[in-house]
Amino acid sequence: MSEILCQWLNQEVKLSRTVSPKTFAKTFCSGYLIGEVLHKFELQDDFSQFSESRISSAKLNNFSRLEPTLHLLGVQFDQNVAQSIITEKPGAATKLLYQLYIALQKKKKSGLTEVEMQAIQPLTNVKLQNMKSEAFRDQRLGRRRQNEIMAKIQAAIIQIPKPASNRTLKALEAQKMMKKKKEAEDVANEIKKFEALIKKDLQAKESVSKTSLDTAGQTTTDLLNTYSDDDYIKKIQKRLEEDAFAREQREKRRRRLLMDQLIAHEAQEEAYREEQLINRLMRQSQQERRIAVQLMHVRHEKEVLWQNRIFREKQYEERRLKDFQDALDREAALAKQAKIDFEEQAFREKEVHEKIAVERAQARYKKHYSICAEILDHILDLSTKVADYRMLTNNLIPYKMMHDWKELFFHGKPIYEQASIKHLSAKPSAEQLIELEKRDLLDNNDYEEYKNVVGEWALPEEMVDNLPPSNNSILGHVLHRLLEKSLPPPIEPPVSELPPFAIKGCLLGKTFSGKTTILKSLQKDLSIQILSIDTLVQEAIRAFHDDEKVSEDLPIHQEAEESALPVLQDNKKEENQLTVRAQLGAKSEKLLKKGKSIPDMLLVSIMVNAIHQVPVDQGWILDGFPMTLNQAKLLEEALTGYNKDQVELEAKRTQISTLAVDPTTSKEIPTPPSAFDFVMLLDISDASALNRINDIMAEAISQEIPHEAISQRVAAENQNMDENQTLRDQIQHRIIGFLDNWPLLEQWLSESENVLIKVNAEVDKESLSQKIKEIFMAEIMKKKNKVKEKLEEKEAEKKEASLTEPPPPPPPPPPEPEKEKEIPAHREPAKGKPQSESSHGKQESLHEGKGKKSETSLKRKGSPKGKSQGGKVAAKKSPAGSADTSPAPILPPAPRPGSEERVYVNEPIPEEIPSFLIPYWKLIESSYINTIKRVLRHLREDQHFVLSYLYEVRTSFQQFLRRPDHKQDFVAQWQADFNSLPEDLWDDEETKAELHQRVNDLRDRLWDICDARKEEAEQERVDIINENWLQDSLGITMNHFFSLMQAELNRFQDTKQLLQDYYRGMECKIPTDNNKGFTRVPLVQLDSKDISENQLRIPLVSRISISLDTVMSKPKTKAILKGKIDYSLENIELNFEADEKLVVDTWQQASLAISHMVAAEIHQRLMEEENQPADPKEKSPQTGVNKKVKKEPKKKMTDKNTKGKSPPLAELSPVMVTAEEMAEMEKKKELGLKIKEEHLAALQFEEIATQFRLELIKTKALTFLEDRVTKVVDVYKLMEKWLGERYLNEMASVEKLTEVARYHIETSTKIQNELYLSQEDFFINGNIKVYPDPPPPTRPPPVEKEENGTLTIEQLDNLRNQFLDMAPKGLIGNKAFTDILLDLVTLNLGTNILPSNWMHLTLPDLQELTSLLIINSEFVDWRKFLLVTSGPWPMPLEEELLETLQRFKDVDEEQLGTVTLEQYMQAGLWFTGDEDIKIPENPLEPLPFNRQEHLLEFFFRLFADYGKDPPQLDYLQMLLYFACHPDSVEGVYRALSVATGTHVFQQAETPSLIVEKTSSSTNMCPIEESPELEENVREDREIKEEREEKEEEIPEYVNTEKISMETLLRVFRGGNEAQDLNRFASYFKIENIYSENFIKIFQDLGAKNLEPIEVAILLKHPFIQDLISNYPDYKIPDIKIILQRNEHVQGSDGERSPSRLTEEKK
Repeated sequence: MSEILCQWLNQEVKLSRTVSPKTFAKTFCSGYLIGEVLHKFELQDDFSQFSESRISSAKLNNFSRLEPTLHLLGVQFDQNVAQSIITEKPGAATKLLYQLYIALQKKKKSGLTEVEMQAIQPLTNVKLQNMKSEAFRDQRLGRRRQNEIMAKIQAAIIQIPKPASNRTLKALEAQKMMKKKKEAEDVANEIKKFEALIKKDLQAKESVSKTSLDTAGQTTTDLLNTYSDDDYIKKIQKRLEEDAFAREQREKRRRRLLMDQLIAHEAQEEAYREEQLINRLMRQSQQERRIAVQLMHVRHEKEVLWQNRIFREKQYEERRLKDFQDALDREAALAKQAKIDFEEQAFREKEVHEKIAVERAQARYKKHYSICAEILDHILDLSTKVADYRMLTNNLIPYKMMHDWKELFFHGKPIYEQASIKHLSAKPSAEQLIELEKRDLLDNNDYEEYKNVVGEWALPEEMVDNLPPSNNSILGHVLHRLLEKSLPPPIEPPVSELPPFAIKGCLLGKTFSGKTTILKSLQKDLSIQILSIDTLVQEAIRAFHDDEKVSEDLPIHQEAEESALPVLQDNKKEENQLTVRAQLGAKSEKLLKKGKSIPDMLLVSIMVNAIHQVPVDQGWILDGFPMTLNQAKLLEEALTGYNKDQVELEAKRTQISTLAVDPTTSKEIPTPPSAFDFVMLLDISDASALNRINDIMAEAISQEIPHEAISQRVAAENQNMDENQTLRDQIQHRIIGFLDNWPLLEQWLSESENVLIKVNAEVDKESLSQKIKEIFMAEIMKKKNKVKEKLEEKEAEKKEASLTEPPPPPPPPPPEPEKEKEIPAHREPAKGKPQSESSHGKQESLHEGKGKKSETSLKRKGSPKGKSQGGKVAAKKSPAGSADTSPAPILPPAPRPGSEERVYVNEPIPEEIPSFLIPYWKLIESSYINTIKRVLRHLREDQHFVLSYLYEVRTSFQQFLRRPDHKQDFVAQWQADFNSLPEDLWDDEETKAELHQRVNDLRDRLWDICDARKEEAEQERVDIINENWLQDSLGITMNHFFSLMQAELNRFQDTKQLLQDYYRGMECKIPTDNNKGFTRVPLVQLDSKDISENQLRIPLVSRISISLDTVMSKPKTKAILKGKIDYSLENIELNFEADEKLVVDTWQQASLAISHMVAAEIHQRLMEEENQPADPKEKSPQTGVNKKVKKEPKKKMTDKNTKGKSPPLAELSPVMVTAEEMAEMEKKKELGLKIKEEHLAALQFEEIATQFRLELIKTKALTFLEDRVTKVVDVYKLMEKWLGERYLNEMASVEKLTEVARYHIETSTKIQNELYLSQEDFFINGNIKVYPDPPPPTRPPPVEKEENGTLTIEQLDNLRNQFLDMAPKGLIGNKAFTDILLDLVTLNLGTNILPSNWMHLTLPDLQELTSLLIINSEFVDWRKFLLVTSGPWPMPLEEELLETLQRFKDVDEEQLGTVTLEQYMQAGLWFTGDEDIKIPENPLEPLPFNRQEHLLEFFFRLFADYGKDPPQLDYLQMLLYFACHPDSVEGVYRALSVATGTHVFQQAETPSLIVEKTSSSTNMCPIEESPELEENVREDREIKEEREEKEEEIPEYVNTEKISMETLLRVFRGGNEAQDLNRFASYFKIENIYSENFIKIFQDLGAKNLEPIEVAILLKHPFIQDLISNYPDYKIPDIKIILQRNEHVQGSDGERSPSRLTEEKK
């Protein structure tokens, strides 16, 4: 319908704007074009006032002017229709225009104008118009009368002078107020009266209209009766009575007019009465007149106001309705647009989120990929390194190397060296730093193995019984006490007596995971406090703005809070009056105003302050806090006072010693309880979070707002849009921040806290709330159970302490019970083993018998767990003067030093002692560790160097064995001489004997070369052995092990000095200087230079003298030299024994030095005691101690009681001594004895440990040297093995050569292939011949043979040349053609111009052959004849012809239509000459003839124009020849396809044509019994089937290409040039007939100027169809039938004549 309307509007009406169905509603929404339509039909005279604008006022104007016209036409139009058109409601404008179209068509048929249409409107409309005009007239008369009355009133108004005004302002104001009140009351009263009068007037008018007629008659009668007494009147009355009858008829006619006059008279009377009333009112007092005038004036104003108000209210109502409708439409449009915008925004947000997710996934993938790539590189490095060292070590990689590589691999370090670190600069490069880290890692691993006696330093079998020493607890205690003196005492965190009952937790999750909603519902059900960091920050800032002050009654609590929050320490003095929350709010606001984020420390402070405000018995839950790992750590530290990193750092700082550890301080500090009882995660996906925010925004958009708040809604919507946009921007960042921070926070909560609970939040609100509530109640029950268990444990501990508490001792010695009470309390947690101790030797004692003093039995029999638990307590309780503490009256036997029961001597030491002993111990430890690491590093690097050296020795010796020899020269010369022998001497016996002798000479010469090479290899091996590399390597290795011994010796000497200084300082003695100096372990001298200066520092030992002294006959043999004794390796054995003796001697020297130092220290102690003054008070105790000390150096001393007991009391001397002095002297003696015992025990422990490590070093050194010598000797033996095997292989190769030579001598044959003898290999090289082979015979050229009557290429060329000479253009007469063939058959016998079976053709056969080739009954195309006779060749398909044409066009760049021979061969045809030709094995036999390759060239010669240079080929004309087909119709269509360049589909044929074709095809077979004819019939059937399939597959729109007249004439031979002879004039006439017919066809089909037309249209023409069905030029004749029939006739004795066959054929 819209298309019909558009056609009517655009074509018939011809609007100023084109109307389309798509923009129909938008075009007519303004109403302008509707008015233009009406104006075109002369129905809208005011069209000039229409507006094309699209604003609302213009649209309203247009539709208001259209409404009466549309109503006049009877078109349904109202406000709703107009609103639908304005809002572009679909279908509204179309419906209105359709009704208008129907109405205008009716008007057009009737031919009515606007005036005539108004005239033929219904009568009711006319009456309505008349009533409207009368009402308007009455209204106008009433207004005129009212105006006259008001004019009279104004004229009658008397101006009354106003009274004098009061002088005061207050009086004036009061009068004004009174006046206004009075006027208001009067107006209100007058309005009421006016309304009452209006009602009365309406009633009066109704009654007057009824009685007006009666009153008029009565009045006339009264007037007549009044003057009836008069005579004149009587006469008149009489006359009137007489004439009454005459006037009666006239009066009836005028009665109507009289009625009108009476009505007018009544109106005049009414006016008169009003005038009278006014006059009466005017006669009253002036005040009454003034009031009356005012009342009339007010009455008039009220009436005017009332009318105006009614009119305005009506307008307002209309405007309100219109505005309301506009608002509704606008709201609907805005809501629709907002919905679209919201959906687009949500889609964009999802895209952004997906993009961010993809970027995060890509970043994660890149990170993982880089990690995997790095790991893969390390794996490859490790694999290549292992492969390299497998080659170096013969697949026997040392365990230590593999272990080091694995350590580097597990630590992510590169295996190969990145840079050299021999010469480091001030700022090393990154590669050098990596190499330093690798070196440090391997050094630390080697040191740990050495220290813990594992791995390479594991105990050998002979030392299994001697387990490694345990930790020296006495030395550890000494170091710990020195460190305590130098460091401030640690502050222990306070421990609460009663654990809190309130639950503590936090709820975490992504944004919009439901945290706040769930917590609000949980707060309603349970009495818990919800703390949100956002709310707390806002409250803190609000408290700062409100100047929240500290209350005076809680100053202590405020100070405690400020001290707990480190953020407020700086501003405490400035903001002392503000509360903590206000101060935190001030800091937060200051940062936020600067645009900075609030740091974690400040957020944690705000949160902790809020937590402190929560009552103790009330639980609290944090909403979405902490969000990062740093916030979690800070919050835990603020709530619990525990920082794990700080505690570990403090422990490392206090524990300075790794060589000796105090077991009393090795206990771990118990980890305080977690800051949270539970941490709950609401797990939700990112997509769910985005969907929730979209739902929230959609709900906010869909909320309804009242129409009165439309103006406010715009601002609210803008604000909501800003908030939503901010929320959308934040949601991405929040999700990303959560995803970045949560993995670290989850790991920390899972490992250290283990309070994490994950909840799936992607469920509805009710089920999630229920689940959270159940988990919360379960956590509350767990907390209650834990608190109850802790309380029960504390009560049980109190009961046990009260039961195990000993009775109170007597008052004089009070410190003893306290000591006994505190010792068990600290013993149990201190049983943990120190971290630096190894896993070996912690529970068994050490047994060392050789070279030890008797003091070692003390330590051997004691327990290694000598960790005194009272040391720390005693250190804390010891005051400045220890004389105040007195021992208990009854003491048990004193425990040994270092045991668990032993209490260390913690006497005060001078303050300067720790200041120099602690740095001294650090120096001892660092020097010891660095020396050990350096020596182990050198040993590790030497191992790599040794392996590389041994590999180089093996490879270099192998290369030496494979050095080139000149044996091949002699062999080649012998072979040349052998082959040069004349052939007539091969069978001579003397010649053979001479040749055998030459072979023997060659063999002897080659053996001599082998012997000489063997001697040279043996000399090379001896030179390698005598290089003394092994001696130098062993010397360097021994020096490394001697350096280890020196490091252990230095550690012992330094430790002895430290213990001596410490205990002498405790005894208040001056430390002694060591004048003897440190003991030095001698090193091996590696060269013979004079180094007298160095001998003062490190003593050197010469190895040459050692090896000379050890040269003696020894009955025992080592395991190094097994089997046959090699005298070249005997010197290695002797040197190795000398090195073993040197290592043992050095170890004995170091061990004796340590024993002498211990003995010297004990002797020094004895000398000091003897040098003390012999007081009678101390004589007896001193003698007891001296006796005891003298007994200690004896071996195997087992007396325990004498050491543990205190010395006996001496007898009382005559000197009088008080009891207090005696007690003090006894105490000093006991203290001195304890110090000496502790000092000697520590020294003996160090002695045992050092002796053990020295023995371990000695054992490992001997094993290392033996392994080194074994590897080298194995290499030397392997070299000897290679030498022997190679010599034997070379001798065997010479023997093989001799055998081959003797075989050829005996068989008398030459040796053509080269005899190759090099090194140990001999073979006959088949790739090299010493004399060439005889040349092969040449192969004859291929020759084509006659097969089945097929013309050869040579015969075809001969026929082409003959025909070309006679008819260059290609057409020849049929008689001439027959004569030529007949001459060739009869006169040229033996010339091989035609095949043999052609020679038997008769004249009728040739005439029949010519008839098959005739064109238009007169001419023969000899090119077509040669094309047919050149077969067989592949019949092209139509697609192949088109592809070939396209290739020719591509080659023909100038588009000339011709190609040269080169271009022709480049393009090619649908077949190629590359056939599978089998090459005959016989070289004398020719190759098969490639007929197809020669056919390609023949076709060019056949169709090319040789009149041009170079010859040119018209490829389109050639392809038209190849378009021929056994079916003539199919051939024509193939020719059309070639001519147009596209596929032309064949038209559907009629059944009659098909029947004709089948009948003709059946008549074409004269001999049915021939098999080839049957094949032809079968081919015809196949062609028909293919044609039917093609017809079925023809698409709907085919043959749309166009064909020109020239192309059509070319297809139907209409475009050829002039023919050969003038006798072909009849053919020209035929061509002219085709041309004329084609011109007529083109003109009939609409091509007046013969422009190209479509093929489909052309094929529908009956002439073309008839021409295609009868055109024979594109049919391939079957000439094989004639040849086969001729052979058949000859074989059947001529039963059938050729003439009859010709007739049947016709």
